[in-house]
Amino acid sequence: MRDYRAFCASLFVFLFFLGNGVNGEDPYRFFTWKITYGDIYPLGVKQQGILINGQFPGPQIDAVTNENLIISVYNYLREPFLISWNGIQQRRNSWQDGVYGTNCPIPPGRNFTYVLQVKDQIGSYFYFPSLGFHKAAGAFGGIRIWSRPRIPVPFPPPAGDFTVLAGDWYKRNHYQLRRILDGGHNLPFPDGLLINGRGWNGYTFTVDPGKTYRFRISNVGLTTSINFRIQGHKMKLAEVEGSHTLQNTYSDLDIHLGQSYSVLVTADQPTKDYYIVVSSRFTKPVLTTTAVLHYSNSWQRVSGPVPRGPTTQIDWSLNQARSIRWNLTASGPRPNPQGSYHYGMIKTSRTITLANSAPIINRKQRYAVNGVSYIPADTPLKLADYFNIPGVFNLGTMPSSPYWGNAYLQTAVMPANFREFIEIVFQNWEDTVQSWHIDGHSFFVVGMDGGQWTPASRARYNLRDTVARCTTQVYPKSWTAVYMALDNVGMWNIRSENWARQYLGQQFYLRVYSPAHSWRDELPIPKNALLCGRARGRHTRPL
Repeated sequence: MRDYRAFCASLFVFLFFLGNGVNGEDPYRFFTWKITYGDIYPLGVKQQGILINGQFPGPQIDAVTNENLIISVYNYLREPFLISWNGIQQRRNSWQDGVYGTNCPIPPGRNFTYVLQVKDQIGSYFYFPSLGFHKAAGAFGGIRIWSRPRIPVPFPPPAGDFTVLAGDWYKRNHYQLRRILDGGHNLPFPDGLLINGRGWNGYTFTVDPGKTYRFRISNVGLTTSINFRIQGHKMKLAEVEGSHTLQNTYSDLDIHLGQSYSVLVTADQPTKDYYIVVSSRFTKPVLTTTAVLHYSNSWQRVSGPVPRGPTTQIDWSLNQARSIRWNLTASGPRPNPQGSYHYGMIKTSRTITLANSAPIINRKQRYAVNGVSYIPADTPLKLADYFNIPGVFNLGTMPSSPYWGNAYLQTAVMPANFREFIEIVFQNWEDTVQSWHIDGHSFFVVGMDGGQWTPASRARYNLRDTVARCTTQVYPKSWTAVYMALDNVGMWNIRSENWARQYLGQQFYLRVYSPAHSWRDELPIPKNALLCGRARGRHTRPL
């Protein structure tokens, strides 16, 4: 009888994962996360944070290319909760993307199990809470996707692998910040910067002399670009959001909101401790914080002035961004070289121009894309699309070019066809750096420059070895152009990574559609999908 029960339990688990689109040929990793409130002191002041299994930041996720991640999230907060996975493409599976356009929030006292696969991906990413400005309270953490054992990596195995989650921080809690935004105002200036949830010299990375280490740095902040540097040490850039890069050497590196970089650092300096510095970019005043690079045989603590970095220089940052190049001969998640994908030889089917703006609507500060300021619907768009629920959204409500009339509120969705290859131009006429993210895809950053983009700007595109990534910056009064293959069916969020701008409308959804309605193109609705809004009371599907 015991063997029979064990067999039945194993069969149930297998059918559950099969029914939720997990690839049974690849290994599973299981996670159980309890989401709670807890006291944190990141800037020396007691705050209510959001913890995962009692941790701030949350637990590290480690996976190997193509592995299946089964993440059971238990919400012990007093408010609904969702987690999204910045840079994880959710191949054929926007059901697991974890933003309100695709998923119902996890109600207080309930749980939801994310079932996702890191299909054909490697690299450095992070997860974060996507609802209710929870990102200002924590619940973010790092994601490392390792190459499969037989896939060559273009550098020797490092002696250690460190995650650095850095960004700006507020002493006010997320409720207070949310009230400021709901009241029609922008956020005040941040109170400080954090490195792995700690303030000044609050975190230590220990290294052995002569050895090389990998640092995976993500900007998980709310409003501010940052610069990263290590006193007395050079950094070799190795990877950007899943792309192996030419290993150019930098003394410091700009990292914009939502971006992730990997650098290799060799402990080749005299034995002592050194500052690891993060400072804000394009702000007045400049915020700075530090961690410690500790040589394992050192008895000499950090001392002296903190190394200074760039502050408001735009050209310096633009030139650095242009210097980041794809390693054409390195393998990505598959054994074939990255450069075997000749993106510059593919003809684009259309050009979409996206212009950000900061309008006042109904006497309140809002942010918009092409004159449309996004407002959430009462039902996740993906569910409304699946169940054919009328009145939730309309296709074509996001214009594909700038609109110069009065900005307006709208649940904006842009239609697109599966397997299109498109050009997107991000046009920024404001005085601040923008950071844009596209869920479900990576794109090639083919060009960026000052002024107005025109078709003549294509003459300056890099059509050979620019990196593929999921988040790009657009400098003030400038443009950035990307090429993107729409190779992933689903409902995908395109958003500002400035979390105040995202919250107040600088986002929309791209519906990538295939008329085949085949599991080959898109996985079916998960059996355990939460149903809310106008989808409440409907049924997902049997096993």
